Amino acid sequence: MAHGAGGKASRRLVEGLFAPLLCADSTGPLTDAAQLSIEGTRFAITTDSFVVKPLRFPGGSIGELAVNGTVNDLAVSGARAEVMAVTYVLEAGLPTEVLEAEVRAMAAAAQRAGVRIVSGDTKVVEHGKADGMYVTTTGIGSMIRGLKIDARSVRPGDKVLLSGPIGDHGITILLSRGELDLEAELCSDTRPVLPLVEALAAAAGPGIRWMRDPTRGGVATSLNELACDCGLGIVIDEEKIPIHDAVRGACELLGLDPLHIANEGQFLAVIAPEYSDAALNALNLLPGGEDARMIGTVCEQPAGAVLAATSYGGSRIVDMLVGDPLPRIC
Repeated sequence: MAHGAGGKASRRLVEGLFAPLLCADSTGPLTDAAQLSIEGTRFAITTDSFVVKPLRFPGGSIGELAVNGTVNDLAVSGARAEVMAVTYVLEAGLPTEVLEAEVRAMAAAAQRAGVRIVSGDTKVVEHGKADGMYVTTTGIGSMIRGLKIDARSVRPGDKVLLSGPIGDHGITILLSRGELDLEAELCSDTRPVLPLVEALAAAAGPGIRWMRDPTRGGVATSLNELACDCGLGIVIDEEKIPIHDAVRGACELLGLDPLHIANEGQFLAVIAPEYSDAALNALNLLPGGEDARMIGTVCEQPAGAVLAATSYGGSRIVDMLVGDPLPRIC
């Protein structure tokens, strides 16, 4: 299970098995979407599978999540989602009304995100084999003019931007399973981040070095992957990271680090210092970007690692997610 949690085990699996055998001719760091050029036309493509449990949760459902997750993987790769293909793996005995609700949720989410669903497939497996349904999506996007996202372009002195509060999705899913005697007024943050990315590109396009949506493995894992890819250190200020009280409280009770909790409607960006003010102002002026913050800086040291300055005046190493504390969250 840890190999699917988005942390260290996932990275070892991809880098040690899948990438060498399936993508042997590719170069550069692993990203959320591949950028390709065919007969002079440049585009991005991404694919993802969604196995969230329960299928519906406060603030969203698997159908909506599948669209937003695909749109966001393209957006943080510098692309605008244009078309999607969808595969449903359905469990025998799934109530028709449950399936219809998710198809409607997907259609509504696609309309909101401005992406067309143009093809797909359906498979049915035995009862008890698919937790109701699994959804796989593939998205193709056109490149956003003026953006060039590459971890290797990150430089010391660059600023780390976070688009909003972290941990809402992962903790919402955990509590919605009803396995813990905890209650909180909390909803998943699932949403398309494309409008925010486009505003960021318009205000600070030449200064945007890198972006990532911190889904499985959370902010900690995304920043550690960046540190490994660029060979530099990242220092974040924990007090500047927006976290809702309900998320913070649940993490304290359960012994979890909010930096490891999944998000489905936020993104990280590394911005050149001369563009940092313009980038932050652009997000703060948009609905849904009011809580965007500059949370850290890229430094030469500690090379390949993430360091967090704590509220007590000290610091701690922030590692990638290890293990699988929140299975089946996306």
